[in-house]
Amino acid sequence: MLITVATSTDEAKRGAMIAMLPVGSFEQHGDHLPLATDTIVACVIANQLATTYNAFLLPPVTMSCSHEHAGFEGTVSISSRTLIAIIDDVQSSLARSGIKYLVLVNGHGGNYVLSNIAQEANVTERRVALFPGREDFRIARERAEMETTISEDMHGGEWETSILLYSHPHLVRSSYSQNDHDAPRRPHLLITGIRAYATRGIVGRPSVASAAKGRAALDSLTSSFLDVLKILIG
Repeated sequence: MLITVATSTDEAKRGAMIAMLPVGSFEQHGDHLPLATDTIVACVIANQLATTYNAFLLPPVTMSCSHEHAGFEGTVSISSRTLIAIIDDVQSSLARSGIKYLVLVNGHGGNYVLSNIAQEANVTERRVALFPGREDFRIARERAEMETTISEDMHGGEWETSILLYSHPHLVRSSYSQNDHDAPRRPHLLITGIRAYATRGIVGRPSVASAAKGRAALDSLTSSFLDVLKILIG
């Protein structure tokens, strides 16, 4: 299930203090993964966290800041200003419902502005967490015995393909085994976009992905989130 089907009665009984907001994107992922890959990944993580920690699961933000993928067919972006406004509105609405804490479960590395949103929200009191962080990813990759690093595996590679092979294998096309592309150095990505480093849009090694790695990575993230939760709510 990619989107919650809970009723208002269900949520009244739950009485959650924390809401999980999956933030994805709608952008190219080569020819072996769907445009909605980042949204699916964010939803898979958020679903598992919400189930484990009895949190209120929100529907995903399905389009975000994918400007580095401009020019690839199917990619649709919104401005960082719009993303800020969406999350601000969601946070305000949750507060009126008595839910103080919001976790932004990010599935797209290009959503740099989410870090600023979290930092600003926490100036006077702790209210917003951004998850997973870089260290959460590092530990999860290590526990899943992935062969690539975060830098090597930027887009459509081992990490994302493994998560989908575990959670939604029918969405992964068989061409993933032939779509490896190495571009570990991307010094001018913010100027040129990804096409300057990967004409087919993939940076990473999807060929070494597996469902077992995807499951191990998700289990690791679920475990790592406990530390975030403790810090967020005190």
